[in-house]
Amino acid sequence: MIPTTTAHSGLQLPVLGFGTYKLKGRAGADAIGRAIEQGYTLLDSAFNYENEGTVGAAVRASGRRDDLIITSKLPGRHHERDAALATIEESVARTGLERLDLYLIHWPNPRVGKYVDAWSALIEAKERGLVRAIGVCNFLPEHLERLQAETGVLPEVNQIELHPYFPQEEQLAYDREHGIITQAWSPLGRGNDLLERDEVVEIARAHGATPAQVLLAWAIARGAVPLPKAASVDRQRENLGALDVALAEDEIAAITALGRPDGRLADQDPASYEEM
Repeated sequence: MIPTTTAHSGLQLPVLGFGTYKLKGRAGADAIGRAIEQGYTLLDSAFNYENEGTVGAAVRASGRRDDLIITSKLPGRHHERDAALATIEESVARTGLERLDLYLIHWPNPRVGKYVDAWSALIEAKERGLVRAIGVCNFLPEHLERLQAETGVLPEVNQIELHPYFPQEEQLAYDREHGIITQAWSPLGRGNDLLERDEVVEIARAHGATPAQVLLAWAIARGAVPLPKAASVDRQRENLGALDVALAEDEIAAITALGRPDGRLADQDPASYEEM
């Protein structure tokens, strides 16, 4: 059983989830099904991943729908209220499930400036029972404050880029202060050298763990919910092993110290980036 963390609303999420980006078709459904068998209950998807149907197929085949938390996300091109509602309905239909458990705005797209309209649609979708909980991705404090000021409703989740090269200390502290669960996308760095860093390898050796387990344990220890993707059952089990790694404060600090001013994986600053 994976431990849980709780949002201001009472929403409880496991401290480790499963990413499904690029898991599609029969092979993707099989991989997701294996993850469910291993004990993952929080499954992360998005309208733009084009795999909501794959996730739904895996969930239905598992026979464990009531144990699972299925997430999807609203793309930037559908931020207008009516379009957002129709997209949420489409997401539910694609999965073949009666509802989704968590629905997020994928990016704020501040230059378009319609994320409050999109948030109003998510609020209505929750009221209608299409989704159980709502949140955002990649929102800065200024975006979160505007949502609360204009709708009176604060997101339950904020999914952000978070890994040792980009530790997100300020955003993590803001979310924690407001009872928002922070989820971490690309917690292992996605193709950079984090897993080979001497600091990480030495800590892993000291704990009899793998570098990936140490990076996930670091995120969890800091209060984030990492969402690693793994198609193979061995990697899925390895990532779950992070739950057994208890890092010391100095080890957490040493990994956090790897942060860089230009630590983002790509040029995706939520203050200006537009995702459609």
